[in-house]
Amino acid sequence: MPAQTRDAYPEYDFGQFTEVDGTVRFYARVHALIEPDDVVLDVGCGRGQRSRTASRFRHELIHVGSRAAHVIGIDVDPAAAVNPLVSEFRLIEDTARWPVDDASVDLIVSDYVLEHVDDPDGFFREVVRVLRPGGTFCARTPNKNGYVGLASRAIPNRFHARVVGRVQVSRDEEDVFPTFYRANTASALRRLLRRHGMSGVVMRAEAEPNYFRFSPLLYRIGARLSPLIPPPLRNGLTVFARTAAAPAGAVR
Repeated sequence: MPAQTRDAYPEYDFGQFTEVDGTVRFYARVHALIEPDDVVLDVGCGRGQRSRTASRFRHELIHVGSRAAHVIGIDVDPAAAVNPLVSEFRLIEDTARWPVDDASVDLIVSDYVLEHVDDPDGFFREVVRVLRPGGTFCARTPNKNGYVGLASRAIPNRFHARVVGRVQVSRDEEDVFPTFYRANTASALRRLLRRHGMSGVVMRAEAEPNYFRFSPLLYRIGARLSPLIPPPLRNGLTVFARTAAAPAGAVR
């Protein structure tokens, strides 16, 4: 994998990340938003597979607990209890009610989770419920109109684990879950934010063509073509939004 990346992105040799690295771009902004006494909620935390990286810098960015006071990880999968990036793990037994107290969290990270949510309004109700006034929501998810989203929707969910396990060699089949793409356009996300009283930004982004890592030739072609992809067809969406601030004079 490093050889492929170096061929397409020579700057990889200087820090082991590329100038279009989506993980660096996302988590750099997450870090900029975290205060030292913050409680962070990692929704859909998984087993911590995203910490598998050769870059020490990327690993430090992904490990938000190095900046926050406490990180709570929640997931529907009991196997996520082994996640080394969270301070504590709580199992989601009912997706309509997360195991988190009202107004108890300063910042939420949702990294490649929204595509698996079958009830986006229910998800955002929980986001607003658990965040403190003025709390921040940070999410990264595929754009269903990008080529990866289009290809994924063409593959029945029962085959996703097998196909993704082959095209993403660093991803285990047990970490692949059914996808719904019910909140996976910029316009849908903006509507959800407005409907739930949040304000913020939704951005489209393109990163390395990681779904082509199984083929060095396709990877090089993808790296050349990705800067030319029109914004509506870019593969990634990032969201940074806040709940309404507390009234003046209110005690946190």
